[in-house]
Amino acid sequence: MRIHLSLALAAAALCIGAASSLAATATGSFNSQLVITAECKVQSASMLNFGTDGVLDAAINTTSTIGVQCTTGQTYTISLNGGNGASGTTAVRTMESGGSSVNYTMATDVNQTSNWGDSGGEIVTGTPGTGAVQNYTVYGRVPPQTTPAPATYTDLVTITVTYP
Repeated sequence: MRIHLSLALAAAALCIGAASSLAATATGSFNSQLVITAECKVQSASMLNFGTDGVLDAAINTTSTIGVQCTTGQTYTISLNGGNGASGTTAVRTMESGGSSVNYTMATDVNQTSNWGDSGGEIVTGTPGTGAVQNYTVYGRVPPQTTPAPATYTDLVTITVTYP
């Protein structure tokens, strides 16, 4: 009986081994795809903060940074509107509080020689997109002017990035 049991176990082991060596495999494949479209986004814009002052008898200069992110190689332009100030234009914007206002300008250069607006030569042409955020400096200036009543004066300027 022991011989039969040993033979049966040996035969079972051979069958298990034979089944393993007879296993088959099959392979297949599939595609992956992502379509990247041309896109630009305004990723950040810091406040153009002129700080705190009293009499506006000297120019106050400050800067803001606009971060634009575009797909690699994408061309684009950046424009800034005249703001929400009632009498503001792209040439002279106004920060307001109640019925009073403070005039200010925004330019593409520290010397304030190139106004940054939303038409013609006032629009900034960005460098072709790199896929990463690219930063642009806005140079702001409050020129000397008649000083209105003490208050916090504000304006809201819209950034528009145009791309084909």
